[in-house]
Amino acid sequence: MSAPEVWLRGALPDIAPILQPAAHAVMQVREELERLLPTLSADEAWVAPGGAASVGYHARHLAAATDRLLTYARGESLSEAQRARLALEKAVPEPPPNGAALLDEVTRALDDAVQQLRDWSTHPGTLLAAREVGRARLPTTVLGLLFHVAEHAQRHAGQVATTVKVVRGGRAPASST
Repeated sequence: MSAPEVWLRGALPDIAPILQPAAHAVMQVREELERLLPTLSADEAWVAPGGAASVGYHARHLAAATDRLLTYARGESLSEAQRARLALEKAVPEPPPNGAALLDEVTRALDDAVQQLRDWSTHPGTLLAAREVGRARLPTTVLGLLFHVAEHAQRHAGQVATTVKVVRGGRAPASST
């Protein structure tokens, strides 16, 4: 029997109630990608079916965008390394990483997100603090950024799941356990 979705397992420790939905969503994405990504060869991870974005693109973008959004939530500007990563995000790395390597990258980013949710939980009064995003300095708040981390991760995890099915001709991924 499989476990219920993360949000149905109760509160995550050390995370403020207002941030529980975001933490649950991030943890759910982590679990889904732990099931999907390790089963992929490099070829499967980087094929672009019908011109759609590859699983590899979605996984790497999810990780990199999470890192950028967390940077903005802390009130910091992007580093040169983050800007360089953004510029290369659509390119297929050489050699192209397989699903297990992509999972390592994504897991680090999602673990950082959960840790940052824990950190903000100790300062709930700052959740409505103003923040700016990107060169256009678009307005948002810490809370808006933290929730966007979660919904953005969910969006790309859904794309990963769909693309895996397309790449494999509708076959479900083999169990990695």
